[in-house]
Amino acid sequence: MSVPDFAARPQLSDDVARLIRRRIFDGSYAAGSYVRLDQLAAELGISVTPVREALFALRAEGLIAQQPHRGFVVLPVTGRDVTDVANVQAHVGGELAARAAVNIDHDQLHELKQIQAQLEDAYAGDDEERTVRLNHEFHRAINVAADSPKLAQLMSQITRYAPESVFPAIEGWSSQSIEDHRRILAALEIHDDVLARAAMSEHLAAGAVPLIDHLVARGVVADTDRPAPR
Repeated sequence: MSVPDFAARPQLSDDVARLIRRRIFDGSYAAGSYVRLDQLAAELGISVTPVREALFALRAEGLIAQQPHRGFVVLPVTGRDVTDVANVQAHVGGELAARAAVNIDHDQLHELKQIQAQLEDAYAGDDEERTVRLNHEFHRAINVAADSPKLAQLMSQITRYAPESVFPAIEGWSSQSIEDHRRILAALEIHDDVLARAAMSEHLAAGAVPLIDHLVARGVVADTDRPAPR
């Protein structure tokens, strides 16, 4: 995957953090390896300031740790971590979808359908970067329609811990995601909050197992880190 043009947006440390997260979850930055501030800044063609801000943000998220006189080291990702994030996403996302089902208007529903059509087109074209962006837009549009800004803000914070960029590479996920999104849309269209909550919760929780399998295959998560079956 190509590196974005960070030089045009030198103050957006969020972009740098997003890149580092992606590299952690695709195995480019293995657990125990160091993310070198000066080296990454030089690679991206930016000053060290946004890189440092990004590293501090990722330290707060628990993805990296700062070691005195040595720099920032990547921490292990466990299967329990992935499952915990998916379960919290499922609960909060389900509530937002239920509220969206009650509040969504014709224009918002039309926008969602357009985003979904573009997303399916991106999946068909194997355009991973576009699918990640459109998938994010789909869920964000639902969260906006829920008209619950504090809850939506909480969901945004939780989503930072979920490796969205990994999902397009998971075998079979595109068809599963399309089917799930269509169920969510159908529930929103008839303003059924119960169906919307269930469809969204199931969609967000369903990603945990294939994601863990994918991360184990990449060496990001140790096979022994799989959570015990419930």
